[in-house]
Amino acid sequence: MNPERAHAYRRVIHMVSELGPAKLQPTERERIRYTADSLVLCADLSADDAVRDSLEDTELLCEVLVQSGRWERVTADRLIGDLRACGPELPLDLSAPLSRAA
Repeated sequence: MNPERAHAYRRVIHMVSELGPAKLQPTERERIRYTADSLVLCADLSADDAVRDSLEDTELLCEVLVQSGRWERVTADRLIGDLRACGPELPLDLSAPLSRAA
């Protein structure tokens, strides 16, 4: 882990705390926290399927939150960017968005 990843982790935790129960259900907060925890402790994202799956799940959650009108796109994009910054640098083949609903 490096200082940039630690700062990104703090941003994620702060954002989840600020959004609170008004914008996130408890299970949604847990999913985001789990992903942030997994990413910040991950040494090699290309070799860790579980962490990549968790990141993809959280990106899908963000998309659902936007599509449902509960979140603005800017909020989702900020969280996804901060989550990705929690982890090790993405290999080129994984640097594109993991998933996006059409």
